[in-house]
Amino acid sequence: MRLFGRKSEPAKPEELIADFWAWWDDTRPQVDALVEAGDAAGLADLVGPAVSALDPSLLWEVEPGRLAQHSLVVSASGNPELRSFAHRWALAAPEGDESWEFHPSRQPLPPGTEISVDVNGHDFGLDGLVFGLRVPPGTPRVDIAAYHPIFQDIDDDTRLETTLLALDWLLGEDEVARWVGDIVAAEFEPIDAVPAIHLPAVVADVADGFQDEQWAFLEGQTAAGKPLTATARYPLRPVDHPLLDQHVAVTLPYGHADADGQPTEASVEALRDFEERLTAHLAKSPTAVLVAQISAEGARVIHVYADPGGETVAELKELAATWQEGKARVDAELDPSWSAVAPFLS
Repeated sequence: MRLFGRKSEPAKPEELIADFWAWWDDTRPQVDALVEAGDAAGLADLVGPAVSALDPSLLWEVEPGRLAQHSLVVSASGNPELRSFAHRWALAAPEGDESWEFHPSRQPLPPGTEISVDVNGHDFGLDGLVFGLRVPPGTPRVDIAAYHPIFQDIDDDTRLETTLLALDWLLGEDEVARWVGDIVAAEFEPIDAVPAIHLPAVVADVADGFQDEQWAFLEGQTAAGKPLTATARYPLRPVDHPLLDQHVAVTLPYGHADADGQPTEASVEALRDFEERLTAHLAKSPTAVLVAQISAEGARVIHVYADPGGETVAELKELAATWQEGKARVDAELDPSWSAVAPFLS
């Protein structure tokens, strides 16, 4: 097993994950004993290097489980470049049992859980935490101004770190990524602040307005100053599709365009037909999703995100070969943070 050995070539992600779970199978009795003894330092010395071997930027912790007694969390901690890796780690985990379950992100605490931690010598718990909450009209985000009495006695960075921890307690790490917008850790209590325990209900109310598939129509300009039009899934968030980290761009040059480079009637019909066939194809598989389309300067670029282990690229190349108004192109690259569609992320 090469988990801690030197390698002449970097290991592939799937190899690193397989090595970790082989290590876990061998080492679990030691882990169990350290957890049972409450030996946090020994646990860190044992588990820490194994997680670092996956990627040094991953964070880990042992928490009370939701169904099992204990939960091992290995988290990207908000790093979009590592989110898909953490989720693949969790998918490869052994089946949970009464002792252990495994998660790729922090899970919310059960309602009513009383918890407190020491923050620079001060006791921090949810009971003293309040939020000023604001939901900008029509947006899928809740902006938060957090306040706790100890915030007057700790520095700005610690206030923010403590607030982020509390948000994970209340919502879970992925739900924070989905629904929380601007976060301010305030030194003074916001006007109209409410107890922090009300946040899940506010988020659930916001989420209820975005249950159905929605698309946004946008207009803008290219780098050359030419008009562009776009449609994008709304909300558009990588956290909703953590395993779809391969960006596939299908470029369709159209033969009928106006003076602004936008498609005219004949090409509009051809593009609509192609989109319908593409959508029908993607609907059959959970391993890819259409996220945005941009028309500008005589071409439409269709943005799809896919699981790189699937057949999406080959299938889209086959579909693109049916395009008759010019030579279609299909380009693919890994893009865990969805940077190729960054202007449309919401």
